[in-house]
Amino acid sequence: MRVPPSRANPMDGSVAVAVAVAAAGLLLLAGVAHAEIKTTPIVSDSRPIILFEQFGFASGGRATLSISRAAWSVRPGSRNASVDASLMGFVLISGAQFPKVNNQTEYADADPGGGGRFCVLTSEYALPVLRLSDVPPGGATSTVTIDNPDEYAVVFSNCLNGVAVTMDVRTEMYNVRGGGGRRDYLPVGLQPLPVIYAGVSAVYAAFLAVWVWTCARQRATVERIHALMGALLLFKALKSACAAEDTWHVERTGTPHGWDVAFYIFGFFKGVLLFTVIILIGTGWSFLKPYLQEREKNVLMIVIPLQVIENLVLVVIGETGPTGRGWVVWNQVFLLIDVICCCAVFFPIIWSIRGLREASKTDGKAARNLRKLTLFKRFYLVVVGYLYFTRIIVSAFLAVLGYRYLWGVNVAVEAASFAFYLFVFHNFKPVERNPYLYISEEEEVAAGGELEMDDGAF
Repeated sequence: MRVPPSRANPMDGSVAVAVAVAAAGLLLLAGVAHAEIKTTPIVSDSRPIILFEQFGFASGGRATLSISRAAWSVRPGSRNASVDASLMGFVLISGAQFPKVNNQTEYADADPGGGGRFCVLTSEYALPVLRLSDVPPGGATSTVTIDNPDEYAVVFSNCLNGVAVTMDVRTEMYNVRGGGGRRDYLPVGLQPLPVIYAGVSAVYAAFLAVWVWTCARQRATVERIHALMGALLLFKALKSACAAEDTWHVERTGTPHGWDVAFYIFGFFKGVLLFTVIILIGTGWSFLKPYLQEREKNVLMIVIPLQVIENLVLVVIGETGPTGRGWVVWNQVFLLIDVICCCAVFFPIIWSIRGLREASKTDGKAARNLRKLTLFKRFYLVVVGYLYFTRIIVSAFLAVLGYRYLWGVNVAVEAASFAFYLFVFHNFKPVERNPYLYISEEEEVAAGGELEMDDGAF
């Protein structure tokens, strides 16, 4: 449908920026399914663009919007003496049409004669859903059937500068499966997630069972760090199980039925334990030395509170959604904290490597120090690769993959995580006559020259 263009007051900023930033934030939360039946209150909001939802539709999918208690007011200083409610409403923008809407916005902003007067509500490339002029006092509902499968963004567009809107908005997005017309509330690209997360949970449960069995067999050499590693596996398995239940319930009912709360709780403990275990292994605590130095304690005192804050921010992002005024800021805070934590874990590993190199020059145990040094160097490289892949490479995957294959990102992250866990748990498992601690005389002599050649790195 083509909507005839109309003149409106200038809009604050670009549609492209608003939608693209919000889309990036939504993808950040790919680990837990979003409820696809939502009721969102909007209170005295004058933003020109509000992103409500993104959803991957198959042909025949439906988007239903219900608006109630709609009201508006003119803010002091606005040029609008009256309000034309037909210039405020909801549209759907597909991924294929978004570049065209973006071009219209940029052209209007660059046109000195047009005054930047463009509104996405009037774009011929946006699919109109419901305008506030069509909402009676008792509320209204509009359903749009999707003919062209794609990922669509549900956007509220306010073409009137200085006009604040208050309303309750209920969104319901789903695809229709099979001849029976069963509703599937997961986007096309996330439909395999329940099976994926159930499989991941089973794998980590088996991993935990093997770890407990290994620790029981080597009880004499078990250290405190091994108990923390077991707890990490437990919370990873529980988090994945909750993610499977969350996505399963969202798929069938549109809401998580409380499983998102369990997901956040177990995800919190898993996140804190993961960084704690990496730092403690990097320091050599428990299996190489029974204490932490002051600087190592300081790193822990920085990272653990930051992990608490990061997980709280994640809950805020997930529960408020892109409609919140500070949602983009919360995403930026989350990314900043995550980067700080990732950088902080490297320091104990580097300190251990330098300490082992210095010790090799004074204690006469060249072979033992060489093996320890080799292990910590490998650990350093694996940690760097794991964090780089799950933070940077995954973003590239998101940019390349089509909306139908977003589940592939989750598979890639889980595969990288499992490989990382395997490396760490294999190399730091409790064993008798640890090869990094028990060295023969011949190896001691042969290692002296290697340490001299190795000197200088890090």
